[in-house]
Parts: sequence; C-alpha cells; structure tokens
Amino acid sequence: MSGDMAQQNDSKRLFLGIDLGTSHTAVMTSRGKQILLKSVVGYPKDVIGLKLLGRPYVVGDQAFDMRSYLELRYPLQDGVLSEISDRDLEVARHLLSHIVSLVEAAPDDVMYAVIGVPARASGGNKTLLLRMAQEVVNTALVVSEPFMVAYSLGKLVNSIVVDIGAGTTDICALKGTVPGPEDQVTLVKAGNYIDERLHNALIERHPELQMNINVACEVKERFSFVGKAPAAPAIADLRAGGKPVRCDVTEPVRIACESLLPDIVESIEALLRTFQPEYQPEVLKNIIIAGGGSRIGGIADYIKERLRPYGDAVVTCVDDPTFAGCRGALRLAEELPPQYWGQLGTVVGG
Repeated sequence: MSGDMAQQNDSKRLFLGIDLGTSHTAVMTSRGKQILLKSVVGYPKDVIGLKLLGRPYVVGDQAFDMRSYLELRYPLQDGVLSEISDRDLEVARHLLSHIVSLVEAAPDDVMYAVIGVPARASGGNKTLLLRMAQEVVNTALVVSEPFMVAYSLGKLVNSIVVDIGAGTTDICALKGTVPGPEDQVTLVKAGNYIDERLHNALIERHPELQMNINVACEVKERFSFVGKAPAAPAIADLRAGGKPVRCDVTEPVRIACESLLPDIVESIEALLRTFQPEYQPEVLKNIIIAGGGSRIGGIADYIKERLRPYGDAVVTCVDDPTFAGCRGALRLAEELPPQYWGQLGTVVGG
C-alpha cells in the first residue's frame, strides 16, 4: 500500500474514548472533540409533554432540564446497563446512539471505540453493551474504568487506582498485566450513596426542609469534604415551606462523605496484600483517586492517614476527574492496533 493510500485510510479512522457513567458520560475523540453529558434519556409524560418536546425523546442535560414534564430514565444503574426489560434496552440504545451522533463522524469514517465499564461488570453485561455499540461503531472494546485512568497516567505497574463515580467505586491493582478479576473490586457505595445519606441526614435534622435527591446532590457538590472541617462552616441556601432558609450543613456533609471511606480503605488494603511483598512499599506511593469523588475535600489525606499502619503512603487525586478515564481510553484506542484489542478483553467488530 502506498504512503498516500495508507495516510488516506488513517484519515478515515476515528478513535473514541468513552467513559460510560451512571450519572455522566464523557467522550474524547482522536480529532480533539470533548463531550460531557448526563447519562439520562427523557420521554414525555403525556400528550402535553410530547407537544412541548416536539419529538419522541431527548438525551442528556437537555432531558434533565426538562424533567418537570418528562419521565427520566437512567439506563446505567450502578454503572452497568439495566436489562430488566426491553424498554431498558431501548433507553440504552437511545443514549449510545446519541453519544456517537455528537462526535460528528463523516459518512465514510471507520469508528473504533474503547468503552469504560465498572471493574467487575459481568461478562453478560459487557456482551450486551458491545452488541449495542456495534450498532453505532465499527469496532468496540470494553475495559475497566480504573484501568483507563491508569493508562492515561502511565501508572500500569505497582499502583492502585480508586475511581469514585456516581453508581460505583471501582478499585484496581495494576501489576504490569491486564487486570484480572482478582485485581479489581467494585463497590456500590459511591456518589449516589452519599446523596442518599445526606438527603436523609438533612431531613432528620431539619424536617421542615423541602428536600430531594437533586438538592442533596447540589449541596454535596458544593461542600463535600472529609476529615478536618473547613475554617468556615458550610452554609447552604435551601427552602422550607416555599421560603428561603439558610442551614449549616457542615456535619451532615462530613458524615455522608466519610460513609464511603471504610469500604474503600479496606479494599485498598486487600489489593495491596496481593502484590509481592518487595513491591508493596512502591505500591503505597502510587495510590491514585479518580472520578467525581476525587473532588471531595481532604480525601487524599484521609486515606493516607488510614493506610499509615502499612507504611508511608502517597495518595494523589487526578488533575481532571471529568476526562481522565476517557483520555486513557482514547490513548489506548490510538496506541493499540485493533487486531490486539482482544487481548485486553471482550471486543466486537473488526
């Protein structure tokens, strides 16, 4: 094949890194496009909603903004595709097809997608996701979300990545090989769990508040911290009986955020013990926190302190929690020839 011909074929290849999350989905392409949208599909509740929307359904942030007259469906429960009914699968197809439409591929592009899923997603769930992906891209591979983060950072040996998302917390031990089931842990306590704990705590302390999960999530995202309280108290503007009120939410926020950490620390300890003893001191200096949960104030210091019995740990948070995972997926897609994708996991297309 001539150089011009090879270059022309390369120009028709479009690589996608997709971090498919319970709450948000992030996408990066080999042509520099970055996309972030809510992982939600909205359907009109009735004929009035259909008139207002003017189409059968809407996806992403726009659906969330119109939630007063839409039925919102989140196709990813605890980070994996919900497959209870045919309707659940239809919702997932609507989300995936919309995501791929946003990359603005040319008609003759050949699309290769690396898709991140929770560390311990079942084989059946991965197969289902790939079958759907094959409807909208040419070739797709699924890998664990913490592995994508590690690939992005070049931390593939003697490290542990903790990816705290909305639906799951995924923890992975990197040993210089493709991680196996014994190297990975998925916890169903993550961002949504914090929201629920915070919602219940605020209602218990202030029964007069008009509170729902969306409000609790906003409070968490603004004030989240663990360990030592900030110098100034966390004061949230809320509503009671339709009127604005100001509440000190410092302690409820701390308790809700810290509710994640015992299981995370225990999982890190368990994975640390799976490394050869001579490597464990190095592993302790490569504990990486990713995902939205890495934004929790004080989380790195908190985990470092809890790991003190094992030695001097170095715990860091990724610089870009939103795109760290899909950046690694894109890099993997670009650097690994597609014929080798099967060595990393389940793949369809080709």
